[in-house]
Amino acid sequence: MVTRRTVLTALGGTALATAGITAAWHGDAPLGEALRHALGVAGPVPAVKRAVVRVDRVRSHYRGGDVDLLTMVPPGVPTRDLPMSILLHGRFGTARTASPGGMAEVLVSAVGRGQVPPFGFVAVDGGDHYWHENVPGDDPMAMLLEEVPRWLAERGFGAPFACTGVSMGGFGALLYARRRHERREPTRAVAAIAPALLTDWAEMAKRNAFADEAQWAALDPLKNVDKLGTAPIGVWAGDRDNFITGTRRFIADAKPTVASIVPGGHNDALYRKVVPDVIRFLGKRVPV
Repeated sequence: MVTRRTVLTALGGTALATAGITAAWHGDAPLGEALRHALGVAGPVPAVKRAVVRVDRVRSHYRGGDVDLLTMVPPGVPTRDLPMSILLHGRFGTARTASPGGMAEVLVSAVGRGQVPPFGFVAVDGGDHYWHENVPGDDPMAMLLEEVPRWLAERGFGAPFACTGVSMGGFGALLYARRRHERREPTRAVAAIAPALLTDWAEMAKRNAFADEAQWAALDPLKNVDKLGTAPIGVWAGDRDNFITGTRRFIADAKPTVASIVPGGHNDALYRKVVPDVIRFLGKRVPV
């Protein structure tokens, strides 16, 4: 196994900008210092706590090559056997871009305030084929089921207790729940954020993610609600989401534990609205 460790302080495209603003506000720039004096704040300001993120390059037998394995955990908590939720990225995404808007900050805050028990996330590169073996020899779902638990154990973490996914990853999270149910190893929670649930084969065919309509029908969570098992499911989406028709149909048929449709589209602004509720939903189901 070839490994490469990278410790980051935040995730997402906005993380560096946020860090820069925070540094200036807290006195690393003259403006921040002047502002503190003006407000009568004495002494140094404590550094903002951020999630601890590590990226390893690992060999996946089931994907037929090397992939990034990213873990994101709150700072200052014991990581031995720490419960972890798998985090599935969307189409054209990677492990490094899997975290939706503000998730790292919300997790750290919720754990730090005692609102949820400590837990973390693990993300891997899954390709663009809706988390199943569309290309022979490239099976991201088998990687999730067979390799991710081993990779976590090798790093001292606990086994995955939940699966969270965004867009295509939401589709994948529901498929993962089904596979865990079929193995009689049910997950404790499934969180689908803006899941990419399409109702039209002609539209899905454009994504080149399924061999044919029959394969899609066999895997589509909308057509296989009865196979998902009994794990609590949470669904969050915007009322102007591109996939809202399929999401509303899934909610009507599956009757998930949480079904939240809020104003918004299929974008970071929507994700930031719903992520706090996602963290609370997962936190209630952390094994103790």
